[in-house]
Amino acid sequence: MTVAPSSLHISSDFDSGNIQVLDASNPLQVKLAIRPDTKSPHFQWFHFKADGLTPGHTHHFQLSNAGQSSYNKAWDGYQAVASYDQENWFRVPSEFDGTSLNVHLAAEQPQAWFAYFEPYSRERHDQLIKNALQWSGCQLLATGKSAEGRDIQLLRKGNGASHKRKIWIIAQQHPGEHMAEWFMEGIFERLEQGSDPQMRKLLDFADLYLIPNMNPDGAFHGHLRTNANGQDLNRAWQNTSPQISPEVFFALEQMTHYGVDLFLDIHGDEEIPYVFTAGCEGNPGYTPRLATLDERFRSHLSGLTKDFQTTHGYTRDEPGQANMTLACNSVGQRFDCLSLTLEMPFKDNDDAPNPQTGWDGKRSKQLAKDVLTTLSAMVKELR
Repeated sequence: MTVAPSSLHISSDFDSGNIQVLDASNPLQVKLAIRPDTKSPHFQWFHFKADGLTPGHTHHFQLSNAGQSSYNKAWDGYQAVASYDQENWFRVPSEFDGTSLNVHLAAEQPQAWFAYFEPYSRERHDQLIKNALQWSGCQLLATGKSAEGRDIQLLRKGNGASHKRKIWIIAQQHPGEHMAEWFMEGIFERLEQGSDPQMRKLLDFADLYLIPNMNPDGAFHGHLRTNANGQDLNRAWQNTSPQISPEVFFALEQMTHYGVDLFLDIHGDEEIPYVFTAGCEGNPGYTPRLATLDERFRSHLSGLTKDFQTTHGYTRDEPGQANMTLACNSVGQRFDCLSLTLEMPFKDNDDAPNPQTGWDGKRSKQLAKDVLTTLSAMVKELR
């Protein structure tokens, strides 16, 4: 017996939700649009729920304004993610026709969630902080406030002894880059392993200063790039403002108080299907010492895992040509330290593809654990 498709309800009124319904009169052919960030023209992140799917039928979702998005070339080769339970996410057939991103699901259940990447919820963030304090041996060092008053937690693993190196890792300045907080979950998971000899070595010589989510407002509202004021936080590090970019103001205030010997800023890249780092080689204060540390980090990590490589990435800045509003460049210059942006893909790692999941939260977490191994290997060299 053939079951006729029922009416379909599309919703995004939840944490990190983002979609506009243009026409859902045909439940098998739904026309949608991505909503721009608040007070900003940026858009690319989407996250919505479809209720009323008909198992056995293929439903088609047209994201009609994808061609006008912030990184419209990034849709080529991209596959959206979907889930029936918000726990297990998988890639679904998607193609970009130059105007729209067309997403297809052969429905197995009557409801499903769709997103640009496996979402990291605020509820999970709250549990992450709780676990970090209870199981990872971290302390809550300070709490800043976002533009809308949400907490921005700075945690420290270590005792703050003056002889120790200060390693900073921050994540999700760009709120749509949810792989960044999955990465941070991997950091805390490894810190739970008290018998880990590499972690003991690292923590003998360094304290870790960790901000798991720099932009909770943007993440909650389903933004791609900006905070609630429409400010791209990773363009606010030269002249930060407690009114416009309180998130960066808080982080810099804490860095100035405690010091920085190594800085990692965790991101996701829409276009490039690889994991890579970008350094601060364009800074006026970039020295051979920093270049050696940069190469040491990259070569060690690429030797550890096939999920990191050094061939593909951004074009390196010419000497003196760095954009000093970026966190990586600003922190590297201010503290004369190794300072890197680490980028993970929204698509997949083409060096080790997984067609079912693409790059996902699990791989982001494992990458974080490998990064800690690299930091352990080079901690004595930081100064």
